[in-house]
Amino acid sequence: MTSKTRNWKPQTALVHGGTLRSQFGETSEAMYLTQGYVYETAQAAEARFKGEEPGFIYSRYANPTVDMFEKRMCALEGAEDARATASGMAAVSAALLCSVKAGDHIVAARALFGSCRWVVETLAPRYGIEATLVDGTDIANWEKAVRPNTKLFFLESPTNPTLEVVDIAAVASLANSIGARLVVDNVFATPLQQKPLQLGAHIVVYSATKHIDGQGRCLGGVILSDKKWIDENLHDYFRHTGPSLSPFNAWTLLKGLETLPVRVRQQTESAAKIADFLAEQPQIARVIYPGRADHPQAAIVKKQMSGGSTLICLDVKGGKQAAFALQNALDIVLISNNLGDAKSLITHPATTTHKNLSDEARAELGIGPGTLRLSVGLEDTDDLLEDIAQALKAVK
Repeated sequence: MTSKTRNWKPQTALVHGGTLRSQFGETSEAMYLTQGYVYETAQAAEARFKGEEPGFIYSRYANPTVDMFEKRMCALEGAEDARATASGMAAVSAALLCSVKAGDHIVAARALFGSCRWVVETLAPRYGIEATLVDGTDIANWEKAVRPNTKLFFLESPTNPTLEVVDIAAVASLANSIGARLVVDNVFATPLQQKPLQLGAHIVVYSATKHIDGQGRCLGGVILSDKKWIDENLHDYFRHTGPSLSPFNAWTLLKGLETLPVRVRQQTESAAKIADFLAEQPQIARVIYPGRADHPQAAIVKKQMSGGSTLICLDVKGGKQAAFALQNALDIVLISNNLGDAKSLITHPATTTHKNLSDEARAELGIGPGTLRLSVGLEDTDDLLEDIAQALKAVK
């Protein structure tokens, strides 16, 4: 029995969307830990491989538990189809590389997660794919970078770690005008607080490891788009290169989706209060938070996001030594390069997530020696504020 999403609100779709029940009528989604499938007859196997008969063939590219996760993500995102991957970077790599070939050109916002930037700057050129990085906050930079062979635009919004916000609708319109496609990494906003497909993007990717799991348990990723693009571009790439999500992880992510709205709402409310507190502290040189009026792209935030963020970017006066002192003095907030977790996490991008960039590249992105990225968790807000306040005393 398969549930139909009808016109459900996100909270309902995230509990019931895509559910496929066996003959046993289980309440919780079943976990199908199988590699392959059997057929009643040789003729049935032939028909299934030809696509004339529906059904599963091999779990590298389709599995009942993974299928439920993909369908539930489609219901949330408003997408026609999806493919779940083993990690967020598997999703990014597949979405980009299946869209271009040797001789094509990618334009990407320069404010990218370190591994995403490596795929664009280092990996793609090895296969004859040209790439240009631009300051994505100004649409004029995208326009200037366009070449006759530009086939793909790629951006994060908000960005990692400085929380820049890019005008998705403007970039999507430019992509449409030249026959290119726009890929948006929407992990920082979550599918609850920003809808790239509704803003005109063609492909959306997530690291499901972050908010979707949100409890530090497993890796995962997902690519969402229209069915035509997935059938014509992603399907064969996905089938033959094997970046598939494990059924166990898919089941874990299904459980994470059930509580996603509750978690993200609480984390966002806490993050807003903590951002306001940090902005008033003499040890802090700068706070960037998409919910604040002083955000550099506040007007775009208001236009395309329905909420702030669970992430805060801050610069500590005194550089690396002061930033390290603050991290080391925290009691509740843990030092970790992950984000979107139930536990509050903090990291120093210059020495972790963006350490492979040159000093000049980090400076371009606004990542200084005192920059920290704080991912706000589900702890009591007052406890977090007290923890941060006492840790600030260690900053000289």
